[in-house]
Amino acid sequence: MNDLALHLLDIVQNSLVAGATFIKVYIGENPVDNQVTMTVEDNGKGMTPEQLSKLSDPFFTSRTTRKVGLGVPLLRQAAEQAGGGLEVSSEPGKGTSLTVWFEYSHLDRPPMGDLPNAMVLLISANPRVEFEYTYEYDHRCYRIATPEIREVLDGLPLTDVHVIKMLQEMITENQNDLKVCQIQ
Repeated sequence: MNDLALHLLDIVQNSLVAGATFIKVYIGENPVDNQVTMTVEDNGKGMTPEQLSKLSDPFFTSRTTRKVGLGVPLLRQAAEQAGGGLEVSSEPGKGTSLTVWFEYSHLDRPPMGDLPNAMVLLISANPRVEFEYTYEYDHRCYRIATPEIREVLDGLPLTDVHVIKMLQEMITENQNDLKVCQIQ
C-alpha cells in the first residue's frame, strides 16, 4: 500500500468484518514533535490473545474469503521502517484498538494520501455504521461524527450524492484550514 489513507481503508475493513457498528478514527500530524499517528478503535467482536499473537503473521487471517492477511504486517513494516511502531489491543466481545506511529520527517514515511476521500468512502459505503473522525495537525483538531451529521441532514441519507460531495468538501477544507493556520 502506497499511503496511509489506503492502510486506513484496510484497517477499517477489518473492523467492519469484525461486526463493528461504531468506529473511531484518529489521524494526528505533528511536525513539531516529529510524529504522525493513526488510531482505529472499534466495538467489533475483538480478538483472543491467541489471535492477537498471530496478527503480524501474513499467513494468518480470520477471513474466510482469502488465505493471507497482509494489511497489518505491511503497516507494521512501514511504521518500523519510518522510525515508528504499531500496537494493537483487543478484548473478545468488546472490540479492538490499533495505533500506528511514524517519524513525521522520516524519508521512508508513507505519504498521508487522500484521507478526506477515504473517510467519505467509508461513511457513504457503510451507512449503518457510526463513524467518528478526528484529524489533528500540530495540536489543533477537526472532528466529525456521523450521528451529528445525520441530525443535521434531517433524513437525507449519507449515501446521497449531494451529501457525499458536501462531506468531501467539508472534511478537505477543514483539514487544509488547520494546516494553513499553522503556516501563517
